[in-house]
Amino acid sequence: MSLDDTGKTPPASPGLPSIAAHFAEAEEAAGAIPVSFVRENGEADAAAGFDAHGQRWLAAQRFKPAAKRVAQIPAMDGGVAGVVLGLGNGMAGEPSGPSALLAGLLPGALPAATYRLADGSEEPAVATLATLAWGLGAYRFQRYRSTPPAEPRPRLAWPVSVDRARLTAIIEGVTFGRDLINTPAGDLGPDGIEAATRTLGERHGAKVTSIVGDDLLARNFPMIHAVGRAAAIAPRLVELRWQPPSASSSTRTVTLVGKGISFDTGGLDIKPSSNMLLMKKDMGGAASVLALGHMIMATGLDIRLRILIPAAENAIAGNAFRPSDILKSRAGTTVEVGNTDAEGRLVLADALTYGGEESPDLMVSLATLTGAARVALGPDLPALFCDDEALASRLVATGQAIGDPVWRLPFWSGYDKGLDSEVADMGNVADGGFAGAIIAALFLRRFARGAQTYAHIDMFGWRPAARPLGPKGGETHAARLLFEVLSQADVP
Repeated sequence: MSLDDTGKTPPASPGLPSIAAHFAEAEEAAGAIPVSFVRENGEADAAAGFDAHGQRWLAAQRFKPAAKRVAQIPAMDGGVAGVVLGLGNGMAGEPSGPSALLAGLLPGALPAATYRLADGSEEPAVATLATLAWGLGAYRFQRYRSTPPAEPRPRLAWPVSVDRARLTAIIEGVTFGRDLINTPAGDLGPDGIEAATRTLGERHGAKVTSIVGDDLLARNFPMIHAVGRAAAIAPRLVELRWQPPSASSSTRTVTLVGKGISFDTGGLDIKPSSNMLLMKKDMGGAASVLALGHMIMATGLDIRLRILIPAAENAIAGNAFRPSDILKSRAGTTVEVGNTDAEGRLVLADALTYGGEESPDLMVSLATLTGAARVALGPDLPALFCDDEALASRLVATGQAIGDPVWRLPFWSGYDKGLDSEVADMGNVADGGFAGAIIAALFLRRFARGAQTYAHIDMFGWRPAARPLGPKGGETHAARLLFEVLSQADVP
Protein backbone atom coordinates (compact mmCIF):
# COMPACT_ATOMS: atom_id res chain seq x y z
CA MET A 1 0.00 0.00 0.00
CA SER A 2 1.45 3.37 -1.00
CA LEU A 3 1.58 6.23 1.44
CA ASP A 4 -0.90 8.16 -0.68
CA ASP A 5 -3.51 5.45 -1.09
CA THR A 6 -5.43 3.74 1.67
CA GLY A 7 -7.16 1.46 -0.80
CA LYS A 8 -10.54 2.99 0.00
CA THR A 9 -12.64 5.75 -1.49
CA PRO A 10 -12.05 8.81 0.67
CA PRO A 11 -15.13 9.79 2.68
CA ALA A 12 -17.01 12.98 2.10
CA SER A 13 -15.72 15.74 4.34
CA PRO A 14 -16.46 19.44 4.72
CA GLY A 15 -15.06 21.28 1.73
CA LEU A 16 -13.39 24.65 1.75
CA PRO A 17 -16.14 27.18 2.38
CA SER A 18 -17.34 30.21 0.50
CA ILE A 19 -18.05 33.36 2.49
CA ALA A 20 -19.65 35.21 -0.43
CA ALA A 21 -23.12 35.11 1.16
CA HIS A 22 -21.93 37.30 4.04
CA PHE A 23 -20.37 40.12 2.02
CA ALA A 24 -21.17 42.50 -0.83
CA GLU A 25 -18.80 44.10 -3.29
CA ALA A 26 -17.38 47.45 -2.28
CA GLU A 27 -19.22 49.09 -5.18
CA GLU A 28 -22.52 48.29 -3.42
CA ALA A 29 -21.64 50.48 -0.45
CA ALA A 30 -23.12 53.60 -2.04
CA GLY A 31 -26.69 52.39 -1.50
CA ALA A 32 -26.03 50.40 1.67
CA ILE A 33 -27.32 51.05 5.18
CA PRO A 34 -24.67 52.72 7.37
CA VAL A 35 -23.50 51.09 10.60
CA SER A 36 -22.01 53.35 13.27
CA PHE A 37 -19.98 52.30 16.31
CA VAL A 38 -20.32 54.37 19.47
CA ARG A 39 -18.53 54.05 22.79
CA GLU A 40 -20.01 54.78 26.22
CA ASN A 41 -20.69 58.48 26.85
CA GLY A 42 -20.93 58.94 23.10
CA GLU A 43 -24.67 59.60 22.70
CA ALA A 44 -23.96 62.76 20.75
CA ASP A 45 -21.67 60.85 18.39
CA ALA A 46 -24.41 58.29 17.83
CA ALA A 47 -26.78 60.96 16.56
CA ALA A 48 -24.25 62.99 14.61
CA GLY A 49 -24.27 60.82 11.50
CA PHE A 50 -28.03 60.93 10.97
CA ASP A 51 -30.61 63.45 9.82
CA ALA A 52 -33.03 65.19 12.16
CA HIS A 53 -35.44 62.24 12.01
CA GLY A 54 -32.74 59.78 13.11
CA GLN A 55 -31.50 62.07 15.84
CA ARG A 56 -34.99 62.50 17.23
CA TRP A 57 -35.58 58.76 17.18
CA LEU A 58 -32.37 58.00 19.07
CA ALA A 59 -33.22 60.68 21.63
CA ALA A 60 -36.74 59.32 22.05
CA GLN A 61 -35.36 55.82 22.61
CA ARG A 62 -32.87 57.19 25.14
CA PHE A 63 -30.24 55.13 23.37
CA LYS A 64 -27.17 54.47 25.52
CA PRO A 65 -24.18 52.89 23.71
CA ALA A 66 -23.57 50.15 26.28
CA ALA A 67 -21.69 47.13 24.98
CA LYS A 68 -23.78 45.01 22.56
CA ARG A 69 -26.69 47.49 22.44
CA VAL A 70 -28.01 47.69 18.87
CA ALA A 71 -30.36 50.38 17.59
CA GLN A 72 -32.02 50.17 14.16
CA ILE A 73 -33.12 53.63 13.06
CA PRO A 74 -36.31 53.37 11.00
CA ALA A 75 -36.59 54.98 7.60
CA MET A 76 -39.67 56.89 6.53
CA ASP A 77 -40.62 54.04 4.18
CA GLY A 78 -40.58 51.47 7.00
CA GLY A 79 -37.12 50.12 6.24
CA VAL A 80 -33.88 50.67 8.14
CA ALA A 81 -32.13 54.00 7.71
CA GLY A 82 -29.13 53.21 9.86
CA VAL A 83 -27.71 51.05 12.62
CA VAL A 84 -25.89 52.04 15.78
CA LEU A 85 -23.86 49.50 17.77
CA GLY A 86 -22.81 50.30 21.31
CA LEU A 87 -19.22 49.41 22.13
CA GLY A 88 -19.24 50.03 25.86
CA ASN A 89 -15.93 51.06 27.37
CA GLY A 90 -13.73 49.86 24.53
CA MET A 91 -13.03 46.21 25.37
CA ALA A 92 -15.42 43.51 24.28
CA GLY A 93 -14.63 41.03 27.02
CA GLU A 94 -16.01 38.10 24.99
CA PRO A 95 -13.54 36.58 25.36
CA SER A 96 -11.29 39.62 25.03
CA GLY A 97 -10.10 42.17 22.58
CA PRO A 98 -11.09 45.51 21.04
CA SER A 99 -14.79 46.25 21.14
CA ALA A 100 -15.01 46.61 17.36
CA LEU A 101 -15.22 42.79 17.47
CA LEU A 102 -18.77 43.22 18.80
CA ALA A 103 -19.71 43.78 15.16
CA GLY A 104 -19.96 40.01 15.02
CA LEU A 105 -23.36 40.36 16.70
CA LEU A 106 -24.85 42.19 13.74
CA PRO A 107 -25.35 39.39 11.16
CA GLY A 108 -27.67 37.66 13.62
CA ALA A 109 -29.44 40.84 14.73
CA LEU A 110 -30.17 42.71 11.49
CA PRO A 111 -32.71 42.12 8.73
CA ALA A 112 -31.53 41.03 5.31
CA ALA A 113 -30.05 44.00 3.48
CA THR A 114 -26.68 45.37 2.44
CA TYR A 115 -24.82 47.34 5.09
CA ARG A 116 -21.66 49.41 5.16
CA LEU A 117 -19.41 50.86 7.81
CA ALA A 118 -20.42 54.47 8.37
CA ASP A 119 -18.04 57.35 7.84
CA GLY A 120 -15.69 57.40 10.81
CA SER A 121 -15.71 53.62 11.15
CA GLU A 122 -13.59 53.08 8.04
CA GLU A 123 -10.31 53.67 9.90
CA PRO A 124 -8.27 50.63 8.81
CA ALA A 125 -7.71 49.02 12.20
CA VAL A 126 -11.36 49.38 13.26
CA ALA A 127 -12.66 48.37 9.84
CA THR A 128 -10.44 45.28 9.79
CA LEU A 129 -11.63 44.07 13.19
CA ALA A 130 -15.27 44.81 12.42
CA THR A 131 -15.18 43.09 9.03
CA LEU A 132 -13.45 40.06 10.51
CA ALA A 133 -16.03 39.91 13.30
CA TRP A 134 -18.89 40.18 10.81
CA GLY A 135 -17.56 37.20 8.85
CA LEU A 136 -16.96 35.09 11.98
CA GLY A 137 -20.26 36.07 13.60
CA ALA A 138 -22.21 35.15 10.46
CA TYR A 139 -21.07 31.51 10.64
CA ARG A 140 -23.76 28.84 10.90
CA PHE A 141 -23.33 25.05 10.67
CA GLN A 142 -26.07 23.85 8.29
CA ARG A 143 -24.77 20.53 6.99
CA TYR A 144 -27.46 18.41 8.63
CA ARG A 145 -30.45 20.70 8.18
CA SER A 146 -32.93 19.00 5.84
CA THR A 147 -34.32 22.42 4.96
CA PRO A 148 -31.59 24.94 5.63
CA PRO A 149 -32.71 28.57 5.93
CA ALA A 150 -33.19 30.00 2.47
CA GLU A 151 -34.01 33.60 3.34
CA PRO A 152 -31.52 36.29 2.29
CA ARG A 153 -28.85 37.19 4.81
CA PRO A 154 -27.55 40.57 5.87
CA ARG A 155 -24.39 41.40 3.95
CA LEU A 156 -21.57 43.83 4.66
CA ALA A 157 -20.03 45.77 1.79
CA TRP A 158 -16.27 45.22 1.84
CA PRO A 159 -14.62 48.36 3.24
CA VAL A 160 -12.05 49.78 0.84
CA SER A 161 -9.56 50.26 3.69
CA VAL A 162 -9.14 46.55 4.57
CA ASP A 163 -6.92 43.82 3.13
CA ARG A 164 -9.72 41.78 1.60
CA ALA A 165 -7.58 38.81 0.56
CA ARG A 166 -6.11 38.44 4.03
CA LEU A 167 -9.46 38.70 5.80
CA THR A 168 -11.00 36.25 3.36
CA ALA A 169 -8.26 33.72 4.11
CA ILE A 170 -8.78 34.09 7.87
CA ILE A 171 -12.57 33.78 7.74
CA GLU A 172 -12.42 30.84 5.32
CA GLY A 173 -9.86 29.09 7.50
CA VAL A 174 -11.88 29.48 10.68
CA THR A 175 -15.07 28.40 8.88
CA PHE A 176 -13.32 25.29 7.52
CA GLY A 177 -12.02 24.36 10.96
CA ARG A 178 -15.36 24.96 12.65
CA ASP A 179 -17.12 22.77 10.10
CA LEU A 180 -14.67 19.96 10.84
CA ILE A 181 -15.15 20.17 14.59
CA ASN A 182 -18.94 20.38 14.32
CA THR A 183 -19.14 17.29 12.09
CA PRO A 184 -19.93 14.20 14.19
CA ALA A 185 -17.47 11.33 14.33
CA GLY A 186 -19.81 9.08 12.37
CA ASP A 187 -19.04 11.25 9.36
CA LEU A 188 -15.52 12.38 10.25
CA GLY A 189 -13.29 9.55 11.41
CA PRO A 190 -9.53 9.39 10.92
CA ASP A 191 -10.11 8.84 7.20
CA GLY A 192 -12.30 11.96 7.08
CA ILE A 193 -9.58 14.03 8.72
CA GLU A 194 -7.19 12.76 6.06
CA ALA A 195 -9.70 13.60 3.32
CA ALA A 196 -10.07 17.14 4.66
CA THR A 197 -6.29 17.54 4.66
CA ARG A 198 -6.14 16.35 1.06
CA THR A 199 -8.88 18.81 0.10
CA LEU A 200 -6.79 21.61 1.59
CA GLY A 201 -3.65 20.33 -0.10
CA GLU A 202 -5.31 20.22 -3.51
CA ARG A 203 -6.51 23.79 -3.08
CA HIS A 204 -2.99 25.08 -2.48
CA GLY A 205 -0.79 22.68 -4.41
CA ALA A 206 0.61 21.10 -1.25
CA LYS A 207 1.86 17.53 -0.99
CA VAL A 208 -0.21 15.31 1.31
CA THR A 209 0.81 11.80 2.37
CA SER A 210 -0.43 9.36 4.99
CA ILE A 211 0.83 6.32 6.86
CA VAL A 212 -2.10 4.07 7.73
CA GLY A 213 -2.84 1.09 9.97
CA ASP A 214 -0.09 -1.49 10.40
CA ASP A 215 2.21 0.62 8.24
CA LEU A 216 2.51 2.80 11.34
CA LEU A 217 4.35 -0.06 13.01
CA ALA A 218 6.56 -0.64 10.00
CA ARG A 219 7.42 3.07 9.89
CA ASN A 220 7.97 3.34 13.67
CA PHE A 221 4.93 5.21 14.94
CA PRO A 222 3.94 2.65 17.59
CA MET A 223 2.00 4.88 19.96
CA ILE A 224 -0.27 6.28 17.25
CA HIS A 225 -0.98 2.70 16.23
CA ALA A 226 -1.65 1.56 19.81
CA VAL A 227 -4.18 4.30 20.51
CA GLY A 228 -6.15 3.75 17.31
CA ARG A 229 -5.86 0.02 16.64
CA ALA A 230 -9.17 -0.94 18.31
CA ALA A 231 -11.26 1.30 16.02
CA ALA A 232 -13.04 0.18 12.86
CA ILE A 233 -11.23 2.90 10.88
CA ALA A 234 -7.47 2.54 10.97
CA PRO A 235 -5.30 5.17 12.66
CA ARG A 236 -2.93 7.19 10.54
CA LEU A 237 -0.35 9.94 10.45
CA VAL A 238 -1.31 12.58 7.90
CA GLU A 239 1.36 14.94 6.63
CA LEU A 240 1.07 18.09 4.51
CA ARG A 241 4.06 19.93 3.08
CA TRP A 242 4.00 23.31 1.33
CA GLN A 243 6.33 26.13 0.50
CA PRO A 244 5.81 29.38 -1.40
CA PRO A 245 7.24 29.68 -4.93
CA SER A 246 9.63 32.33 -3.63
CA ALA A 247 11.10 30.07 -0.91
CA SER A 248 14.82 30.54 -0.34
CA SER A 249 17.49 29.45 2.10
CA SER A 250 16.22 32.11 4.52
CA THR A 251 12.63 30.90 4.46
CA ARG A 252 11.49 29.90 7.95
CA THR A 253 10.52 26.31 8.66
CA VAL A 254 7.37 25.86 10.74
CA THR A 255 5.86 22.53 11.79
CA LEU A 256 2.32 22.40 13.14
CA VAL A 257 1.16 19.31 15.00
CA GLY A 258 -2.56 18.90 15.64
CA LYS A 259 -4.22 16.25 17.78
CA GLY A 260 -6.67 14.36 15.55
CA ILE A 261 -8.62 12.07 17.87
CA SER A 262 -11.86 11.82 15.91
CA PHE A 263 -13.73 10.48 18.94
CA ASP A 264 -12.55 9.70 22.45
CA THR A 265 -14.40 7.12 24.51
CA GLY A 266 -11.58 7.22 27.02
CA GLY A 267 -10.62 3.71 25.94
CA LEU A 268 -10.80 1.02 28.60
CA ASP A 269 -10.69 3.81 31.19
CA ILE A 270 -14.04 4.74 29.70
CA LYS A 271 -15.50 8.20 30.15
CA PRO A 272 -18.91 8.71 31.76
CA SER A 273 -21.59 9.21 29.12
CA SER A 274 -21.94 12.89 29.94
CA ASN A 275 -18.24 13.40 29.27
CA MET A 276 -18.53 11.82 25.82
CA LEU A 277 -21.13 14.23 24.49
CA LEU A 278 -18.54 16.65 23.10
CA MET A 279 -15.88 14.16 22.14
CA LYS A 280 -16.41 14.76 18.44
CA LYS A 281 -14.38 17.90 19.15
CA ASP A 282 -11.32 15.95 20.30
CA MET A 283 -9.83 16.57 16.86
CA GLY A 284 -10.02 20.33 17.47
CA GLY A 285 -6.23 20.62 17.37
CA ALA A 286 -6.17 19.07 13.90
CA ALA A 287 -8.96 21.40 12.75
CA SER A 288 -7.06 24.41 14.09
CA VAL A 289 -3.78 23.57 12.36
CA LEU A 290 -5.68 23.01 9.09
CA ALA A 291 -7.43 26.36 9.53
CA LEU A 292 -4.06 28.00 10.18
CA GLY A 293 -2.53 26.16 7.26
CA HIS A 294 -5.16 27.58 4.94
CA MET A 295 -4.42 31.10 6.14
CA ILE A 296 -0.68 30.64 5.62
CA MET A 297 -0.97 29.11 2.16
CA ALA A 298 -3.74 31.38 0.88
CA THR A 299 -1.72 34.48 1.74
CA GLY A 300 1.61 33.03 0.60
CA LEU A 301 3.58 33.60 3.80
CA ASP A 302 7.30 33.01 3.40
CA ILE A 303 7.22 29.78 5.39
CA ARG A 304 8.12 26.20 4.66
CA LEU A 305 5.06 24.65 6.20
CA ARG A 306 4.70 21.15 7.53
CA ILE A 307 1.48 19.94 9.13
CA LEU A 308 1.40 16.65 11.04
CA ILE A 309 -1.87 15.16 12.22
CA PRO A 310 -1.87 11.88 14.18
CA ALA A 311 -5.46 10.81 13.49
CA ALA A 312 -7.13 8.00 15.42
CA GLU A 313 -10.27 7.03 17.26
CA ASN A 314 -9.78 5.98 20.88
CA ALA A 315 -12.23 3.08 20.78
CA ILE A 316 -12.90 -0.03 22.86
CA ALA A 317 -12.45 -3.57 21.56
CA GLY A 318 -10.60 -6.75 22.46
CA ASN A 319 -7.37 -5.35 21.04
CA ALA A 320 -7.57 -1.95 22.74
CA PHE A 321 -4.50 -0.81 24.62
CA ARG A 322 -4.81 -1.22 28.38
CA PRO A 323 -3.94 0.53 31.61
CA SER A 324 -0.46 -0.64 32.69
CA ASP A 325 0.55 -1.53 29.11
CA ILE A 326 4.05 -0.36 28.24
CA LEU A 327 4.38 1.24 24.83
CA LYS A 328 7.56 1.96 22.95
CA SER A 329 7.62 5.41 21.36
CA ARG A 330 9.16 6.56 18.10
CA ALA A 331 11.85 8.24 20.21
CA GLY A 332 12.82 4.84 21.60
CA THR A 333 11.71 5.57 25.15
CA THR A 334 9.08 3.41 26.82
CA VAL A 335 5.84 4.75 28.28
CA GLU A 336 3.70 3.07 30.94
CA VAL A 337 0.00 3.71 30.35
CA GLY A 338 -1.45 4.96 33.60
CA ASN A 339 -4.73 5.94 31.97
CA THR A 340 -6.02 5.18 28.48
CA ASP A 341 -7.96 8.45 28.53
CA ALA A 342 -4.63 10.29 28.35
CA GLU A 343 -4.24 9.12 24.75
CA GLY A 344 -3.78 12.49 23.04
CA ARG A 345 -0.31 12.97 24.44
CA LEU A 346 0.68 9.51 23.19
CA VAL A 347 -0.20 10.15 19.55
CA LEU A 348 1.27 13.64 19.73
CA ALA A 349 4.53 12.28 21.14
CA ASP A 350 5.24 10.18 18.06
CA ALA A 351 4.28 13.07 15.77
CA LEU A 352 6.42 15.56 17.69
CA THR A 353 9.42 13.23 17.53
CA TYR A 354 8.92 12.93 13.77
CA GLY A 355 8.52 16.67 13.36
CA GLY A 356 11.65 17.40 15.38
CA GLU A 357 13.77 15.15 13.20
CA GLU A 358 13.99 18.01 10.67
CA SER A 359 14.90 20.59 13.37
CA PRO A 360 12.27 23.18 12.36
CA ASP A 361 12.73 26.78 13.42
CA LEU A 362 9.40 26.57 15.21
CA MET A 363 7.17 23.66 16.13
CA VAL A 364 3.73 24.21 17.66
CA SER A 365 1.31 21.59 18.92
CA LEU A 366 -2.39 22.34 19.33
CA ALA A 367 -4.61 19.91 21.18
CA THR A 368 -7.79 19.53 23.18
CA LEU A 369 -5.57 17.87 25.72
CA THR A 370 -6.62 18.26 29.34
CA GLY A 371 -9.66 19.03 31.43
CA ALA A 372 -7.23 20.56 33.91
CA ALA A 373 -6.55 23.48 31.58
CA ARG A 374 -10.28 24.14 31.35
CA VAL A 375 -10.68 24.04 35.12
CA ALA A 376 -7.86 26.57 35.44
CA LEU A 377 -8.72 28.90 32.57
CA GLY A 378 -12.22 28.10 31.36
CA PRO A 379 -13.41 27.40 27.80
CA ASP A 380 -12.39 30.71 26.19
CA LEU A 381 -8.76 30.86 27.24
CA PRO A 382 -6.33 28.23 25.93
CA ALA A 383 -3.22 27.49 27.95
CA LEU A 384 0.08 28.39 26.30
CA PHE A 385 3.34 26.65 27.19
CA CYS A 386 6.54 28.08 25.72
CA ASP A 387 10.10 28.45 27.02
CA ASP A 388 10.92 31.28 24.57
CA GLU A 389 10.17 34.41 26.58
CA ALA A 390 9.95 36.76 23.60
CA LEU A 391 7.66 34.50 21.60
CA ALA A 392 5.44 33.75 24.59
CA SER A 393 5.06 37.44 25.41
CA ARG A 394 4.22 38.24 21.80
CA LEU A 395 1.63 35.49 21.62
CA VAL A 396 -0.14 36.65 24.78
CA ALA A 397 -0.14 40.33 23.75
CA THR A 398 -1.25 39.62 20.19
CA GLY A 399 -4.05 37.35 21.36
CA GLN A 400 -5.47 40.14 23.49
CA ALA A 401 -5.19 42.61 20.62
CA ILE A 402 -7.15 40.52 18.12
CA GLY A 403 -9.59 38.70 20.37
CA ASP A 404 -8.00 35.25 20.12
CA PRO A 405 -6.37 35.06 23.54
CA VAL A 406 -4.11 32.57 25.26
CA TRP A 407 -2.73 32.58 28.80
CA ARG A 408 0.71 31.33 29.68
CA LEU A 409 1.27 28.43 32.04
CA PRO A 410 4.78 27.20 32.89
CA PHE A 411 6.75 24.19 31.78
CA TRP A 412 7.39 23.73 35.50
CA SER A 413 10.31 21.32 35.61
CA GLY A 414 9.75 20.66 39.28
CA TYR A 415 6.79 18.52 38.29
CA ASP A 416 8.79 16.39 35.86
CA LYS A 417 9.22 13.72 38.50
CA GLY A 418 5.48 13.16 38.37
CA LEU A 419 6.05 11.30 35.10
CA ASP A 420 8.40 8.78 36.70
CA SER A 421 7.51 5.11 36.30
CA GLU A 422 8.82 2.15 38.28
CA VAL A 423 8.78 -0.15 35.24
CA ALA A 424 9.27 2.09 32.18
CA ASP A 425 11.17 5.19 31.16
CA MET A 426 8.14 7.31 32.01
CA GLY A 427 4.40 7.22 32.60
CA ASN A 428 1.78 9.10 30.62
CA VAL A 429 0.09 10.51 33.74
CA ALA A 430 1.09 11.46 37.27
CA ASP A 431 -0.38 10.17 40.49
CA GLY A 432 -2.96 12.48 42.03
CA GLY A 433 -4.92 15.25 40.37
CA PHE A 434 -2.53 18.17 40.66
CA ALA A 435 -1.17 20.26 37.74
CA GLY A 436 -2.69 18.05 35.04
CA ALA A 437 -2.18 20.54 32.19
CA ILE A 438 1.45 21.15 33.16
CA ILE A 439 2.19 17.44 33.50
CA ALA A 440 0.77 16.83 30.01
CA ALA A 441 2.82 19.69 28.56
CA LEU A 442 5.99 18.39 30.21
CA PHE A 443 5.32 14.97 28.68
CA LEU A 444 5.06 16.52 25.22
CA ARG A 445 8.17 18.65 25.66
CA ARG A 446 10.26 15.49 26.15
CA PHE A 447 9.42 14.51 22.57
CA ALA A 448 9.79 17.96 20.96
CA ARG A 449 13.50 18.42 21.64
CA GLY A 450 14.44 18.49 17.97
CA ALA A 451 12.71 21.84 17.32
CA GLN A 452 14.66 25.07 17.68
CA THR A 453 11.65 26.59 19.45
CA TYR A 454 8.61 24.72 20.73
CA ALA A 455 5.20 25.94 21.90
CA HIS A 456 2.19 23.96 23.00
CA ILE A 457 -1.41 25.21 23.20
CA ASP A 458 -3.98 23.28 25.25
CA MET A 459 -7.36 24.39 23.87
CA PHE A 460 -11.04 23.59 24.36
CA GLY A 461 -12.05 23.71 20.70
CA TRP A 462 -15.64 24.60 21.55
CA ARG A 463 -17.78 27.64 22.35
CA PRO A 464 -20.32 26.68 25.03
CA ALA A 465 -22.72 29.53 24.14
CA ALA A 466 -23.20 31.99 21.30
CA ARG A 467 -20.87 34.98 21.45
CA PRO A 468 -20.13 37.89 19.11
CA LEU A 469 -17.50 35.94 17.18
CA GLY A 470 -19.63 32.88 16.55
CA PRO A 471 -22.47 30.60 17.61
CA LYS A 472 -22.30 27.75 20.06
CA GLY A 473 -20.11 25.00 18.61
CA GLY A 474 -16.65 24.23 17.34
CA GLU A 475 -13.92 26.86 17.52
CA THR A 476 -10.39 26.96 16.12
CA HIS A 477 -8.76 28.53 19.15
CA ALA A 478 -5.37 30.17 18.52
CA ALA A 479 -5.41 29.71 14.73
CA ARG A 480 -5.95 33.44 14.10
CA LEU A 481 -3.41 34.28 16.80
CA LEU A 482 -0.68 32.09 15.33
CA PHE A 483 -1.35 33.42 11.84
CA GLU A 484 -1.03 37.00 13.04
CA VAL A 485 2.28 36.26 14.79
CA LEU A 486 3.70 34.15 11.96
CA SER A 487 2.89 36.99 9.55
CA GLN A 488 5.60 38.99 11.32
CA ALA A 489 8.90 38.34 9.59
CA ASP A 490 10.98 38.21 12.78
CA VAL A 491 9.09 35.24 14.27
CA PRO A 492 10.50 32.85 15.25
